[in-house]
Amino acid sequence: MSTRAPLVVVGDALLDQDIDGDAHRLAPDAPAPVVDVTDDRSRPGGAGLAAALAARDGREVTLVTALGQDPASQAVREALAGQVRLVELPLDGSLPVKTRVRAAGRPLVRVDRGGGRCGEPGDAVRSVLASGQPLLVADYGRGTADAVRAELARAAARAPLLWDPHPRGGAPVPGARLATPNAAEARALCPRDDTSVRADAARGAWLAHRWQAAAVAVTLGERGALLVEASSDRPMLVPAPYRAQGDPCGAGDCFAAATAGALADGALPEEAVQRGVAEAAAFVAAGGAGAGGLWGVSPTSRTDARRSVDAFELAASVRAAGGTVVATGGCFDLLHAGHVGLLESARRIGDCLIVCVNSDESIARLKGPGRPLTPVADRVRVLSGLGSVDAVAVFGETTPEPLLRKLRPDLWVKGGDYSVDALPEAAALREWGGQALVLPYLDGRSTTSLADRAARSAARATAGEPRR
Repeated sequence: MSTRAPLVVVGDALLDQDIDGDAHRLAPDAPAPVVDVTDDRSRPGGAGLAAALAARDGREVTLVTALGQDPASQAVREALAGQVRLVELPLDGSLPVKTRVRAAGRPLVRVDRGGGRCGEPGDAVRSVLASGQPLLVADYGRGTADAVRAELARAAARAPLLWDPHPRGGAPVPGARLATPNAAEARALCPRDDTSVRADAARGAWLAHRWQAAAVAVTLGERGALLVEASSDRPMLVPAPYRAQGDPCGAGDCFAAATAGALADGALPEEAVQRGVAEAAAFVAAGGAGAGGLWGVSPTSRTDARRSVDAFELAASVRAAGGTVVATGGCFDLLHAGHVGLLESARRIGDCLIVCVNSDESIARLKGPGRPLTPVADRVRVLSGLGSVDAVAVFGETTPEPLLRKLRPDLWVKGGDYSVDALPEAAALREWGGQALVLPYLDGRSTTSLADRAARSAARATAGEPRR
């Protein structure tokens, strides 16, 4: 039995469909790509997705939403069965269906169809909303939140309520613990020419006052979220733990579900937003809402998704999508400005960057006694935290050639005064059509020079000499 607090999700359920395939030609009668379908999947979207995500960790979740008698409504019921408890409002019409057509994982077009009118709430709905349980309102502007607005206003006075607004929906009810507009929504509600973080913070403060909310978190996509509490004039930027590469579809619902769950469990707003940002990043890195393994997968298995990216799987997926795999390597014993510049430049020339790192034993053989200064686990963690790095692989040999033959990157990048032909890995790269490149390196930056400088400084301090 879960020790987590129960959560009630209120909002508009949708049916999302992904049609995936390959597009290698144009139609003969129009300049439109022809997609040869390889996969076709359907899943709950909107509030249905938010509820499913909130229930992944074993939390008891009740979804209050409008469903009809149409096939899309029935598909949502079947997908959520056994995961969340459904308490329905009547839907006059059909459930909205949003279909994405994608080629090589990239959207070509989205087709929306269906829609209906939400009916009046019955006794079961009113009973759930009067239960005093924490709430998440996942408003998609299709009438569910409006139909129970009076009940939500009363509920906000009794329990934590997070309101995820929509441009077509109403404002959050007064007393919401947290409202979570994205940056585009906040800017539309509070227009200014300035799109800086400072301006977004001012928008958040204005919205908190307008909505009479305890706090507003303006979500900033891959940059994280900006938390503004009504009782404080100090906005807090909660950055994403890393730049997640993947399908962002559903990331907002994941953020809202994780943050609402944290509030329900008693977390402070800043703690809840930090959890929401971290889980949303991991969700995107794991494939987003379109990932086939989404349903029934616990978020705990995604918490370190960024650090645990398999370099070989990443390379294979990027190649399959027609992208360019870039790799570089080295000891990275003390990460310095030269390393960072090289990695940022390397990432810009391809679609992913994989860093091949010498093991501790390999460095000891190359550099001699006293090296490495930093153990491999720490070096991997530091590199994984850089936005330019997509995956890290460790090799124990003196050179990375055996690893490169398995990884088969398109480009192998080194920095400094090497010549391409002098790179020992160049011959191996040619075996599969790869190419070696040399990028400029910042002069005077090296781990050895840093270590020597630190040793000299320590010696002078011991001898009582002034630091230089």
